[in-house]
Amino acid sequence: MVKPEIIQESPISMADLKEEIAKIKKKDEKLNFRAEKTEEYLNQFTILSLKKYQELKEKLEKLKIPRLKEEHIIKIVDLVPLSAEEVKSILQGYTITVTNDNLKKIADCVKGHQE
Repeated sequence: MVKPEIIQESPISMADLKEEIAKIKKKDEKLNFRAEKTEEYLNQFTILSLKKYQELKEKLEKLKIPRLKEEHIIKIVDLVPLSAEEVKSILQGYTITVTNDNLKKIADCVKGHQE
């Protein structure tokens, strides 16, 4: 049995995934069962458009918050928290500590990009 080798692992946002599924759907005309369910989920829960997602991601990266990695930024952009408490609850799933001032900065940055 062949064992696939993972070359690179990187997080992907819901907005990016939605666009990739749209490309696959355009190319293949019909999605398989899992892809259809994924598309259905993304249509219900994707909050930002791809353009707004990219703008917000860039702004969050420019804040240069210590220990905040790309995977954390993507999760924040996917869930669009509007308060420092919501940001804190999102980041509790990771082993990361962020100061209250930085939590507030993140929440204020996200508020400006709400659709």
